[in-house]
Amino acid sequence: MSESKAMIMGLKGLSPDADEIALFRAERPWGFILFARNLSEPAQISDLVAALRDSVGRPEAPVLIDQEGGRVQRLRPPLAARYPAPAVIGEIYRRDRERGLRAAWLMSRLHAFDLARYGINVDCLPVLDVPVEGSTNAIGDRAYATDPQASAAMGQAACDGLKAGGLLPVMKHIPGHGRAMVDSHHLLPLVDVLREELEAHDFAPFRALRHELMAMSAHVVYQAIDRDYPATISRKIVEEVIRGSIGFEGLLMSDDVSMNALKGTIGERAAAMAAAGTDIVLYCHGVMSEMIEVATVTGPLQGAALRRAQAVEQALSEIAAGDGADEAELRAEFDGMGVMS
Repeated sequence: MSESKAMIMGLKGLSPDADEIALFRAERPWGFILFARNLSEPAQISDLVAALRDSVGRPEAPVLIDQEGGRVQRLRPPLAARYPAPAVIGEIYRRDRERGLRAAWLMSRLHAFDLARYGINVDCLPVLDVPVEGSTNAIGDRAYATDPQASAAMGQAACDGLKAGGLLPVMKHIPGHGRAMVDSHHLLPLVDVLREELEAHDFAPFRALRHELMAMSAHVVYQAIDRDYPATISRKIVEEVIRGSIGFEGLLMSDDVSMNALKGTIGERAAAMAAAGTDIVLYCHGVMSEMIEVATVTGPLQGAALRRAQAVEQALSEIAAGDGADEAELRAEFDGMGVMS
């Protein structure tokens, strides 16, 4: 663990090739992230997860995935059921708070069944962003609600469902992507509202869940706080907002370093993230030249970042066995809510 580098890596195919294995062995990423391109059938997924952990010599290495439901669901039928978007769960909550919270917990608990069987132990949810009218559909129905308190309540239920099944959640996209009018995969969103409004609306769900252990940053400029840099590479945002007013003390990972909201080379972006105080650089696309660039500028986990990463691994070890719930019973209960497609 003490020798792991402060990065999470993706790979290009269904199994790591010789060059990828050599890179992972030499550069020792702290964890890995999987996408649909990496997933074909059950034995292959289990073998892939095992091979990735073997490549860094750490059986406890975190393996992440984005399994939200709706548009963002990497495991799809027949590997996993097709789940509704989080906004569908939010609509249940709007009509019946307790039923909505139960639905949010159940869907995450079912995600945990789906993922844990392959050794995947971190799910990048909940999306705590609170969309406003006119904002980009990049978030859209991935969010639970347009109300911060409802988003926080359902987000907490979703986190609890994952943890009951032995997985850890990653809150995203801190400190809030809900006002972005453009998709940060392609352009840099600029948010120009008063800080007081951001604190009360956008930042509020993250503040409510600040005790969780992992969060993913937003490639968004909040002009009332830092006119020059998006949160991921803004030391002011990281220190004053994420660590300060929100009070999040867990492991802060970037959104994908290769997204076009950011400028400069991949290496320059990764270096800027580290300089801003982001603990872990996330690189998703599996392009060898870019992986080398990220690895070249990324240092080992140390200091506070190392302690946060160790806390994550300790928690994963403690919850790995899950709660022993009956999968068939929980699936039947969720199916009975009438939200499955």
